[in-house]
Amino acid sequence: MQLCLICLLAIFLAVTFIRVKDNMRQTLEYAPAPVDNPLKGLVPYESDVRKLFPHSMEFNYLPYSAIVKGYDQFDWQPLEKILDNIASRGHQTVFRIYLEYPDKKGVIPEFLIKDGLKVHKYLNTNNQPQPPSHVETPDYQDKNLRRSMKSFIAALGKKYDGDSRVGFITAGLLGTWGEWHTFPRNELFASKVVQTEVMDAYTAAFKVTPVLVRYPVGDEDIKKASNIRLKFGYHDDSFAWSTLSTGKKDDDWFYVPSLKTAGTEAEVKWKTAPIGGEIRPEAWGEVFDEQPQNQEIQNFRKCVDETHATWLMDSGMFKKDQQSDRITRAKEEVQRMGYEFHVPTANIGTVKDGKLSVSVELVNRGVAPFYYNWPVEFGSISDRKLNKTFPGKGKLTGLLPGDSARKWDETLAVKGLEAGHYQLAMRVPNPLPKGNPIRFANESQDADIPGWLTLGEFDVP
Repeated sequence: MQLCLICLLAIFLAVTFIRVKDNMRQTLEYAPAPVDNPLKGLVPYESDVRKLFPHSMEFNYLPYSAIVKGYDQFDWQPLEKILDNIASRGHQTVFRIYLEYPDKKGVIPEFLIKDGLKVHKYLNTNNQPQPPSHVETPDYQDKNLRRSMKSFIAALGKKYDGDSRVGFITAGLLGTWGEWHTFPRNELFASKVVQTEVMDAYTAAFKVTPVLVRYPVGDEDIKKASNIRLKFGYHDDSFAWSTLSTGKKDDDWFYVPSLKTAGTEAEVKWKTAPIGGEIRPEAWGEVFDEQPQNQEIQNFRKCVDETHATWLMDSGMFKKDQQSDRITRAKEEVQRMGYEFHVPTANIGTVKDGKLSVSVELVNRGVAPFYYNWPVEFGSISDRKLNKTFPGKGKLTGLLPGDSARKWDETLAVKGLEAGHYQLAMRVPNPLPKGNPIRFANESQDADIPGWLTLGEFDVP
């Protein structure tokens, strides 16, 4: 009995009701949104590590040869296996396809080599924190390889653009690990012409699923093709290590200095395209300590604020035996990444002619927008059971941090509900069958039914 009274009091405090003419205006209190909200936060390599740290996505990559069997022949099963495995846990996938990787052989399809593709074999010394390793770099100027890559990207988009199992794709293909460089053998990297061909192919193939490239590049770069006016997001794969500006000339390749060099269009890219990446391996886990021992680790919060990062690959927080204070700080910092939607007020009208008018205000308290056009829906609840759902017209896309509250005005067809007293709730469902919906940063989130934000009450006469 006492527990029930406490629950009722908590809900009452979370939603304050004020009668305004025929509307019931609710002021909804803020509470941090879950760390594992969809399509944001830390991303482990593909594995079931849900008990170690909350997350909504997993990462994996594949060699080009695993899928590409001929110029227009593809075996999608290896990628399907990854996507289905990760989706079985209610998570979306971030993936990349690569053409070269230190200490891995057989990455380049054999049919290309038989057709004359030249392969450079050498010791890659840029493999920190691992020791130097042998790598095989294809001749990116080869006409057959270029034909193959364009054909592959077109087929990839046709099959996977908009697939609910996929969260984000990093463009890959070019350079070591698919990271668009062959440092220190810079002379072996793809020309600007080839880079442009790859980016044009991705632009044509993907209209829904965001694709990210490694570096922000402006028009003045001598060796890299400009991408600032293309739809791509960026991924900083040396996050919190080579992210912030140090003021040193040798560090001008760091992510934030690169943004500034590329120009304003690159600096504001986060407003329309996602920013992701990977926390540098040397910083895994330790980056969330109050005082990291490694002095080269950059301040995580400042890195997130300056980059507007939505997601980051990480292995540090997905290891066993993490310190409890490290986990607590990590949750606090990761929760700030990407979007965080808060509903400060809602107005619920009275039912007239089988229709209920609803007005909801929405603000984004995160560091980035939400990049998918997932639809909102409303639901009527009584006795903690969902009676009926109603489609909404409200949009999440384009709502930036610091913007004025966005107002959603909805008219719900409640005709058919039995006379009685109801709670009105709202959610943004995840198109992935087992995926969590977007949870709002409100105390009344999950108050009546998991996954639903309770907005207030209404009566059906």
